[in-house]
Amino acid sequence: MTRWTADHLPSMTGATVVITGAGGGIGLVTTRELARAGAHVVLAVRDVDKARRAVTGMPGDFDVRHLDVADLDSIRAFAQSYTGAIDVLINNAGVMDIPAARTPQGLDLQTTTNYFGPFLLTSLLLPRLTDRVVTVSSQLHRFGKLHLDDLDWRTRKYNGLAVYESSKLAVVLFSLELQRRLTATGSRLRSVIAHPGVARTGLVTHSKLNIVNRLPFLVQDVEQGALPLMYAATQDIPGNAYVGPDGLFSFTGYPVIREPGRAGQDPAVARELWQATATLVGADA
Repeated sequence: MTRWTADHLPSMTGATVVITGAGGGIGLVTTRELARAGAHVVLAVRDVDKARRAVTGMPGDFDVRHLDVADLDSIRAFAQSYTGAIDVLINNAGVMDIPAARTPQGLDLQTTTNYFGPFLLTSLLLPRLTDRVVTVSSQLHRFGKLHLDDLDWRTRKYNGLAVYESSKLAVVLFSLELQRRLTATGSRLRSVIAHPGVARTGLVTHSKLNIVNRLPFLVQDVEQGALPLMYAATQDIPGNAYVGPDGLFSFTGYPVIREPGRAGQDPAVARELWQATATLVGADA
């Protein structure tokens, strides 16, 4: 079987891709390769200057715009200011195992960055999307536990890694419910999930999981880690596909369609989560 790489990207000439967290890591690699394939790539980032420096001298058609996915007002401002059609939205921005903190709206910072923000951004941009939504999750979603009455970590003791795991489980359930809604309305749009395996990025440098970077057989570089995002964004795959590396435990390897954890396949919980999230972020349910 042929191993899929960036060399297999189709022509994306004429397509517009919006990607969050595109100023570095797997987001920047994905940006570079999709632009190389001909896409107009909109980098939606917190640090505009950093992102502009990152794409300086890089061949391609880029538009760098400010977006802080941890700030719901920033998300609404971005969605209001960007009025063009979008073929692919890639919800890539994320944080991992960070200390407890609150957003300008008083929500948990980690959950908002990884889940509440992408939920609201997708909801607001959906009328302008023409092809698909790709949202980045993690194999650690398999250990996540959701409390629908405390999604915002107000009554439970905060644990950075547990918050990360639950936020990535929420992403998987979000995709499940979004795809159900799209299918029910006869929409041709697709919602899919990608995870990079264990990629050597700055995401885990401050985490207790940083030990994996000392075990090279369990870790792949950012170039390899970006492949599932590119695959999910460009290949003819079914709605709610879960794309990740093909290696042991899906830690490393080349992109294939895999199965998410059982907790991420519960349609009843997915619907309840959608309603609870819409209430929290002030989105239409």
